[in-house]
Amino acid sequence: MINMAKAPRLIAWETTAGCNLSCRHCRGSSTFKKPEGELTTEEALDFIDQIADMGNPILILSGGEPLVREDIFDLAKHATEKGLRVAMATNGTLLTPEIADKLKDVGVQRISISLDGASPQTHDDFRCVPGAFENSMKGIEILKEAGIGFQINPTITKNNIEEIPGILDLAKDIGAEALHIFLLVPTGRGKELENEEIPPVEYEKILNWFYEQQKTTDIQFKATCAPHYFRIMRQRAKKEGIEISVKTHGYEAMTKGCLGGTGFCFVSSVGEVYPCGYLPALAGNIKEKPFKEIWDNSKVFNDLRDVTKLKGKCGDCEYNTVCGGCRARAYAATGDYLEEEPYCVYVPKKQ
Repeated sequence: MINMAKAPRLIAWETTAGCNLSCRHCRGSSTFKKPEGELTTEEALDFIDQIADMGNPILILSGGEPLVREDIFDLAKHATEKGLRVAMATNGTLLTPEIADKLKDVGVQRISISLDGASPQTHDDFRCVPGAFENSMKGIEILKEAGIGFQINPTITKNNIEEIPGILDLAKDIGAEALHIFLLVPTGRGKELENEEIPPVEYEKILNWFYEQQKTTDIQFKATCAPHYFRIMRQRAKKEGIEISVKTHGYEAMTKGCLGGTGFCFVSSVGEVYPCGYLPALAGNIKEKPFKEIWDNSKVFNDLRDVTKLKGKCGDCEYNTVCGGCRARAYAATGDYLEEEPYCVYVPKKQ
């Protein structure tokens, strides 16, 4: 079944690959040094115009660390004026009251802060910088003072899996609007952490725990890079005699697991377009082709929109239209983004 190209709902844009930290699990292997060829202000403003011509998706200004890009406020303001909903992903350590006020003035509606543990020791170990946790927490207090909504984004490995309940409690205590937990995908510097990926059986347990928490948690709670949660959600709801709807399951009833190439894409600091930041299958470059042409016509995006092309048990699975498996993990394991998800224990009925 081929899903015809619809306008993207969400775009993550690596505004710069430069960063003030050097985190162990960084997708982009970011450092203080920015790569040559990052989009100029003129190119960046034109890219925003192209997005706005296609619709009004959420635009996440990401990095690296977006706050090290000098024109970031101009870009956010332009995107807001074009009708896009602007969010920002930051490590939080560079936030000051003045920066927070600017972010609010230019229309940034939500900021995600990366916190990889409920304690300074765990987070600082991930971030490779003593005091990173304390500085991020200070940044959160600054956002609260400025009246900007924020969410917490941890990346989970074997090293901090036991802290997930504590991170959830922390997110509630500090007034986060959402907690989006990312399950490690071994790309960039994260490739060095392959042996810290959570085993498939443990993965299944975590996602079932997520399902239980959804019933009682009063903040938005989402498992990211974990598409088989949407299979588990349907299995559990069926057992409980619950029909999945917006009323019972909110936004999750209207979406699916892997949105790479169908509702979401990632654009690098030098203009490269990918299905997501963890899947290095190049769809095109906005310096060479219009964004719309890449989105509508690239081979990788059209492959991902056709679930009949999925291989192995993902191809056989009755849940492949709502899950789809993590294409980035399939690529990391096999070199083929259409291969079966290697971290799923479910056996399809056909098999």
